[in-house]
Amino acid sequence: MSSKNPRRAAFDILLRIEKEKSFADILIDHELSKDIIKGADRGLLTELVYGVLRRQGTLDYIISQFSKQRPEKLELFVRLLLRLGIYQCFFLDRVPVSAAVNETVNLAKELAPRASGFINAVLRNADRGRDTIAYPDRAERPAEYLAARYSHPAWLAQQWCEQLGLEAAEELAAAMSEPPPLTVRVNTLRITREELIQRLAGEGVSCNATSWSPDGIRLNQSGQITRLPSFRDGLFTVQDESSQLAPLFLAPGKGERVLDACAAPGGKTTQIAQLMQDSGEIYACDVNNKKLRLIKETCDRLGINSVRTFTMDATAPSNAIKETTFHRILVDAPCSGLGVIRRNPEGKWSKSGDDLLQLARTQVSILENLCRYLEPKGTILYATCSTSIQENEYVVDSFLAQHPEFVVEDLRPLFPEFAPLFTERGFFRSWPHRDGMDGFFSARLKRK
Repeated sequence: MSSKNPRRAAFDILLRIEKEKSFADILIDHELSKDIIKGADRGLLTELVYGVLRRQGTLDYIISQFSKQRPEKLELFVRLLLRLGIYQCFFLDRVPVSAAVNETVNLAKELAPRASGFINAVLRNADRGRDTIAYPDRAERPAEYLAARYSHPAWLAQQWCEQLGLEAAEELAAAMSEPPPLTVRVNTLRITREELIQRLAGEGVSCNATSWSPDGIRLNQSGQITRLPSFRDGLFTVQDESSQLAPLFLAPGKGERVLDACAAPGGKTTQIAQLMQDSGEIYACDVNNKKLRLIKETCDRLGINSVRTFTMDATAPSNAIKETTFHRILVDAPCSGLGVIRRNPEGKWSKSGDDLLQLARTQVSILENLCRYLEPKGTILYATCSTSIQENEYVVDSFLAQHPEFVVEDLRPLFPEFAPLFTERGFFRSWPHRDGMDGFFSARLKRK
């Protein structure tokens, strides 16, 4: 493999994602860490991988308009090469169509020589016929239209239409196909937000304060931020704005004992520590022991000492905390990740609507298990990065039906400054198209 060619490297990464269900960010970081791909080609590699994954549904729809064989019937190598070529032709302005076609055909001659003529014909016909592409009727088949036009699974597009109505669902579908913002959280134990904005400006990073999170900064450029001196000095950590709000709603107090379940990689854990001024006790657990290392590394870099980590399956009792009770518990539940599919676009193609019910059962069992460790009058914050009602309102209602000793706390009177982000039931729910941050949900439950 010639990794110096960003298109070949992108193909290899996309192939591994298809075959192994690997994560795009890990594979891209691994490829770039070899330092073989240089300069602008590094950005092209990242753009190709994420672009093809984000637009995969639309790319396949376009291919189906100009190929006698449906995309799912094509050999995997051919399908991936066509996706790469169509993406460059239709969505990359800086790559001339002729170059996109020629580079893809050259790659085909290397990887799928018998199909190179077919690939050449489909790409050229698609370019010539781009104005003739007919999408499903928006009014009569709205979910199919959104799926094809904005590249999402049809079942998910249908769910959004039912939740939001067609107009807002289309705005959401469009937003979910675009690259996400890059947001960081200030380490307030070491620096203020205003001071960090000035520090970042001095390091050549254009940025501005977030609208909702008091400790968030949105960076207006990407690049390897882990190489910034301010990152190495532990002045910030990467965390989306919506994720930064959950610990605020948990509202931990100085000196309290807090359990952060499903804590890796530790963004909310360290934010809880900041809110508690690194006092009290924070127990951070995760079912994956290897992921606990990420929490420890982040704590060390940020200079946080109040966190202790341990391995725990949140659905079952643990000897590690058998005699322990907590003032507050954060349940950042494992979920479908439907609210962050613009960050992890490979995820939307490996899920189905049937997965949500199974996830909901797991989420309820986590709440059922962890509530036993909560002190009287204690608080649980249930949170997910999912847009689905099945994983959010349904889970809360299922738990409450079995636990009359708990009530939902309406977030609206508790946090009036965030009023536009709350639902009619007092839950927190953010939408990328409306709020400019990831899709997130939080519900605050109190033991009577």
